[in-house]
Amino acid sequence: MYAVTNVTKENFSITTDQTLFDFDKIYDFISKKSYWAEGIPMETLKRSVANSLSFSLFSGKEQIGFARVVTDFATFGYLADVFIDDKFRGRNLSIWLMETIIAHPELQGLRRWMLATRDAHGLYEKFGFNSLSKPERMMEKVNPSIYKAFHG
Repeated sequence: MYAVTNVTKENFSITTDQTLFDFDKIYDFISKKSYWAEGIPMETLKRSVANSLSFSLFSGKEQIGFARVVTDFATFGYLADVFIDDKFRGRNLSIWLMETIIAHPELQGLRRWMLATRDAHGLYEKFGFNSLSKPERMMEKVNPSIYKAFHG
């Protein structure tokens, strides 16, 4: 198990302490506003968070952002489910969240980081992410309608 991280900046804080996470807020954004996990069941979301190194961003006590890293803590990390509440965008909070994630002591020395994004390439490039150098080596298995099966 990893050590809990808590960092603060002005009225904002980031924590990995999952007992403080507002799962209703995370669920509302990811299941209703994201393009990558629309309709995800709450239990699936909770399981994914519990089995990842997850980071929540707060303004005071209000959850305003989130990200998680799926990792073996030795060689590989997959950054997922990153969001900042629309009301708080434009304040460089995504940069601070990324700085906190990349600097986390248990994520140092990973050989490979990966992520998928539709529109935040500029943010992630600031942290060394690039397009795949050998995309022909990568494969995926995707079931984009998997969550629809849970709704009837």
